[in-house]
Amino acid sequence: MSKTKKSEQNHYEMLFIIPNKFTEDEAKVQVSKVEELIASQGGEITYREYWGKKRLAYEIKQNHYGYYSLCEFDINRLAIAKIDNDLRLSKDVLRHQIVVTPVLSGEERARQKSLSEKLAVKKEDGEKKAKANEEEIKKTPSVVSEETNSSKELDEKMEGILSAQDLL
Repeated sequence: MSKTKKSEQNHYEMLFIIPNKFTEDEAKVQVSKVEELIASQGGEITYREYWGKKRLAYEIKQNHYGYYSLCEFDINRLAIAKIDNDLRLSKDVLRHQIVVTPVLSGEERARQKSLSEKLAVKKEDGEKKAKANEEEIKKTPSVVSEETNSSKELDEKMEGILSAQDLL
């Protein structure tokens, strides 16, 4: 039995970011170039999603925004290194990540998407409730008893407590 892996096709998912220096139409052209790179290495794209322009979590090469794209493809595992290297050297791709994933049917993908949408709605509702609670707390007046308003009254109460006969 050989210790090396067979060179069979695996299913991969790749998320990549195109820099903001391109317009929306030019970014779509860059996405198609990346897809052509996959096809030129013998890959077959099975699913693609273009997410559009989004703010980056942190600045990458003086870019605060980027065009996100996700694609799934089947390709020989030996060719994935060539794609990874080409994307790493490309000036038209800020970041990319390639991971091995299981093949999902249309129903499974729709179910995952609906679950993620439900989670997003729950998170949004929780944030709204927290914000409403904060505003309610701010609106509630602080309760200060009228008895403690005067320092003279406090002094009299302290004298009464300290002079009590049952403390001795």
